[in-house]
Parts: sequence; structure tokens; C-alpha cells
Amino acid sequence: MSIFYDEKQATFHLQTSSTSYVIQLIHGRHLAHLYWGPALRHSTVGSLLRRIERASFSPNYHDEDRTFSFDTLPQEYPGYGRGDYREPAFEVMLPNGSSVNDLHYVSHRITAGKPALEGLPATYVEQDSEADTLEITLRDELTGLEAIVQYSVFGELNAITRAVRLHNQGSEPVSIRRALSSSVDFHQDQYEMMHLSGAWVRERHVHYRPLTPGLQRVESKRGSSSHQHNPFIALLEKGATEDHGQVYGMSLVYSGNFIAQVEVDQFRTTRMQVGLSPFDFEWKLEAGETFQTPEAVLVHSANGLGGMSRTYHKLYRTHLSRGTHRDQVRPILINNWEATYFDFDAPKIKRIAAAGQELGIELFVLDDGWFGHRDNDRSSLGDWVEDRRKLPEGLGKLAQEIVDTGMQFGLWFEPEMVSPDSDLYRKHPDWCLHVPDRSRSMGRQQLILDLSRQDVCDYIVESVSSVLASAPITYVKWDMNRNMSEIGSALLPAERQRETAHRYMLGLYNVLERITSAFPDVLFESCSGGGGRFDPGMLYYMPQTWTSDDTDAVERLKIQYGTSMVYPASSMGSHVSAVPNHQVGRITSFATRGHVAMSGNFGYELDLTSLTEEEKQEVREQVTQYKQLRGLIQFGEFYRLLSPFEGNYTAWMFVSEDQQEAFGGYFQVLSEPNPPLRRLRLRGLNPESRYRMSVNGIEEEQVYYGDELMYHGIALIEKYEDFQSTLFTFKSVQ
Repeated sequence: MSIFYDEKQATFHLQTSSTSYVIQLIHGRHLAHLYWGPALRHSTVGSLLRRIERASFSPNYHDEDRTFSFDTLPQEYPGYGRGDYREPAFEVMLPNGSSVNDLHYVSHRITAGKPALEGLPATYVEQDSEADTLEITLRDELTGLEAIVQYSVFGELNAITRAVRLHNQGSEPVSIRRALSSSVDFHQDQYEMMHLSGAWVRERHVHYRPLTPGLQRVESKRGSSSHQHNPFIALLEKGATEDHGQVYGMSLVYSGNFIAQVEVDQFRTTRMQVGLSPFDFEWKLEAGETFQTPEAVLVHSANGLGGMSRTYHKLYRTHLSRGTHRDQVRPILINNWEATYFDFDAPKIKRIAAAGQELGIELFVLDDGWFGHRDNDRSSLGDWVEDRRKLPEGLGKLAQEIVDTGMQFGLWFEPEMVSPDSDLYRKHPDWCLHVPDRSRSMGRQQLILDLSRQDVCDYIVESVSSVLASAPITYVKWDMNRNMSEIGSALLPAERQRETAHRYMLGLYNVLERITSAFPDVLFESCSGGGGRFDPGMLYYMPQTWTSDDTDAVERLKIQYGTSMVYPASSMGSHVSAVPNHQVGRITSFATRGHVAMSGNFGYELDLTSLTEEEKQEVREQVTQYKQLRGLIQFGEFYRLLSPFEGNYTAWMFVSEDQQEAFGGYFQVLSEPNPPLRRLRLRGLNPESRYRMSVNGIEEEQVYYGDELMYHGIALIEKYEDFQSTLFTFKSVQ
């Protein structure tokens, strides 16, 4: 058991292998946060909270106890209206129009295992021994509103999850205005906030900002987790680095509008929160109904950002991703998009696939343009019927011919969208998100289907399933290429219109659950203009995501480095594309493009039929090398060595769980004159083991001890060209 209740001290002590999280009941009714940090092994945790009387402007809830004020109390699930002027975790408007709620402790229960969240993705256990769960019931006696705050503790994986159910036990409906998933109060403010932000083709860049009094936050109002901000923040104690210092991470298992924020108050305490964005959100909760928040995943590391990341990587790879492909190595693919765009026919596709098969590539993916009358991005979304002009013998025949050569066949869809120029839209113009009497804003010449509607969800499931059943398809790229506008539903009454965005996500999750369950052997990859929906919610249904539409090797250094803060390499799609690069126009060598792309799920996105013989040989060598290393890359432990956000050089490495094998890359952006002699210190190796090193495939005779490689490092050979890279591998020897 990893959750302990001390009745005498009225404390709940949640323990992982290296972390403690402590809660205390004050006056037998108020849930206070005491501690989150390195593991505490003694029983005096109840003495951690110190209370004193502060300014008279902080109201005293208990007249007889002037040291008690919600304005100063560190709380587990803070509300609004009783004297806490910081950001609340929840806000519920009552039938009388007020938003004052007063939740008190009623009961708790501790159980083995971890329950699923109704209608939402979440981390899971395969055996009850893998986690324990604490549920604390809080109740407002006046209104009957209950909040069941749920904590699940993955003891060995060093993670704690939080979620909340709001249950209306009263006789009248209430309106939820805010329902965050996690809120933690820290006793001081000496932290930096780290977040992952950017834009389309520039996703998840790492940003740091020192805390200052007031509110600092990132959020999405776009209807998806977005390219602009990722549903994750971390607090770093002053001086924390990649390898040292205290780090606190919060990650939200959700794919829609979110908020992640930090507030420093007048007493220099810090409140850290994550959950559904309250912007344009309201949920009418009828008597007897329950509202479930998404899950927040909390990770503490005493070993810097690297320790935090490796915890998230293992948890998300083994207890969030699901299905047949979770533990299988992923195939090397060739995607035709940048080779042909919409301009292709069956012979052209078969030539690219044949070239891929000859080079050892395992999967061909047919991208956009195979359906309806899709010659550009202005038509046919929603009409998931093969285009017989391009594929006269049909999709099934084309797929079977490619499979018969020994390759697998994959297909692109964008099922959540509809083109105004489509049979579906002409038949059901009310099936898209829209507001009456308002024009419908286009994005990429398309509208978004209203997945808050059951009939729309059923149509998507039926149309996609029909295609998947018609051909030997083993891979699906599921795309979504615009943000929401005019967020409204034709089926919801006026008082429920602000529920639309969240109901859309619940509908999407239901669609994905039905389709992925019906086709368990298909490898699904999420995409949203690249990384616009790279979040834990999608990883629950699809074990990998197209990391970015930007395939430039130099830009990918920052994108993949930032993504690795939370997400494992097994979740990152990473391809070699043509030069000049289609997003930034840069020319990089085939070797460097390959070396960067090998640090994820490897593939190609170019016209293989136009390569020179020399380039084809490079592809063969890259494919062979990746097949030898992909188990290590996709399932090994990841270490960041040099940050592209801090200089001209980037380096990272993967180490097998038994520390017998390692693989890494070193990348130089620009050449510099007369550079210093550099050494690269490795991480994650066994100090006592002896390793033989290979550099760019050439094995060296010298053998190194692990401590030498980590503490002194390896000598780097400077290359007097821009955009250069070096791959190195290490194998333990007797």
C-alpha cells in the first residue's frame, strides 16, 4: 500500500518510491495541502503546517481561530467566496445566482488499483498492485454539491494522478463555471515556470520565466490542445538543471481547451493548477448528475528535468498508451505527401511503394487526395469514398498489390472535418459547428463536424470503419487541420451552448474508442497539422503522433528536444524529407536529416523514385541501422545532453534498461572558425561497465569505462560545414 491515513494526525500520506505527497484535515473538515517533494519516511508529517494570524483583510472562517483563513491556508481543492482571493480550482453557480460554495470533508476510502474515468482517457493499471487510489468526498451541506477528489499513486513509477467528480446531490440544477483537475499550494515562490509553447511548424519550444507576484499561465481557447501551448507546466526550484534540483510537473490528459497556471500571492506562496479552461465554459449539472474532470498527472523529481521526463516517458509509454502496438517496434514508413501532394495516380503510388520496398522500408502510407474529388484542399472532406479517377481499380486493389510486395499499407484520414463542397455537407449542412444567423468561418477551406452530436459520431465511425474493412490497412494517420470558431451546436439548447467544446472532446474520445477497439491491429497515428494535438489524451488512443509538419532537420532539433520534456520517443513521428526543405527552404545533408529522424519513429516523406543511386544507398544504410537500433530508441531511457535552446549544439542519447547498450546523436548547426576542443559527457551508463564505441558506424578498438564516458566524456571531432551530425553507439563488453 502506498497511501497511509493517520487518524491521530488527520493526515493522508501518499508515497511513491521517491516522492511524498501529504494532505491534512484542519478542524476535521478542511482539506489542506502540507507537502509535495522528496520522500518523507517519518510519522510526524502532521507538524508540517504552520498557521499564524495575518492581516485583518484575510477573513477568518472560524471566529474562535484567528490563525485560520482561506486566504492563507494551502488547500487541496480551493473554492470561491469564503475568503480565498487566489484562483479557485472550482466555481459553481447556484440557483440563487451566487457562486459561494463551502465544501467540507465527509469521508474517504483507500483501494488497491485505479478506476477508469467515465468517458475520458486516463492512465491505467493492468494489475491492482501497480497503484493505489484515495477518494476523498467533500460536501456542501447547504446545496448538496459533492466533490470527490481522486488521487492514484503509481508507487514504483513515481507518479501521482488527480481528478475530480462533481456530483449534484441537491434538488435543483447548478452551473459549473470552473472545474480544474489539480491545484497545489507551495509555501514559497523561489521557482521558475517552464512551459512548452510555439506555433504551427514551431511546436513545443522550451520557455522559462521566473515567478513574479500575480498570475502566469498558458492555455488554449482553440478547441484543441494546440500548437501554441502544450497542456503541461513545471516548476523548477532556483538552480535546478537537467540533472540536479527539485522539479514539479503537471500534465493534463486532455486534448481540448485547457489552462495551466501559477499564481504568486501577497505572502509569496505559490499556487500551481491545471485543468479545463474556464474560458467560454459552463456546464449545467442537473440534480443527480455527475461531471468528471480530466486527469492531471503530477511528477516530482529531485534529479532535475531529466528525472521528471523519464518518469513521464515510462508512465505514458506503459500505462497510458494501449493496444497491440504499445510494446511493439514501429515500422519504417514512406509517406507520399511531399512527393506528390494531391497530384498522383495509382501507377505513381505503386512506383514509390516499389522503391521503398527495394530499400527495406516496411510501410507505405497514402496521404491526402485519395477520396471524393479531392484535387486540392477545397473539397470532399466527409466523403470517405475512393476516387476512381485516380484509383480506377479501387483502394482495396491498390492496397493489396502493395501488401503483396511485402510492405504494409497505411491511409490518411481527416474524419473530424467537412468541406462545404462535399456530398455530406450538401445533405447535412447543420452537422458542422456553427451559430445561427452567423457566417461560417473557413479554415483551410473546411468546417468542423459537430462531434457533440451522436449522429455525427456514428457517421464518422461507420464511414471510417467501412474503408478500414475494405482493404488490408494496418496504419492510419488521423489528421485535424484547423481550430474551432463559431463554437455552437444545432442540437443543444441555449443554456448548454457553452458545453459544446467539451462535449466535442467527449464525442471524439467515444469515436476513437469505438474505432480503435474495432480495429485493434491497426497502428493509429494522431496528427493535427503536425503537433497541434500532441497531448496525453490522444496518446491513450493512438500510441504515436506526427510531431510537426516541419521536417527540417535543424528545426526538428528544438521541436523534438522540447517534446521530450514530457513525451517518449515512441510517441514521436520523425521523417526524412526532401531539400530544399518545404517549410523553411534549408538544405541539409541526407545524413543529418536521417540522424535527426532516427531519434523517433523513423520514416521518409519524399519521392523515392527521384533519388540518385548514392542517395538510395544512404537510405538502405539508414534503414538497416534503424532496424538494429529501434528497440533501444523507442523503448530505452532518454537523456538530453546539450540543449539547442542554449547554443549551437544539440546532443541526446538512449540507454537500454539494463545499461548494456546506448545510442546517441550530436548535432552542429553552424560551423565556427578555430573552435575549442569539445568533450561530450554521457549519462545513464553503468559506471563499472566497459563499453566499446562506434562512431557513424565505424567501431573503435579502444574500450571505455562507463564512469570515464560520463564524467570525462568523449572527444568530439569538429566538422567545418554547417548542419552536421554524428551518431555514436556503445555496447557493453566483458
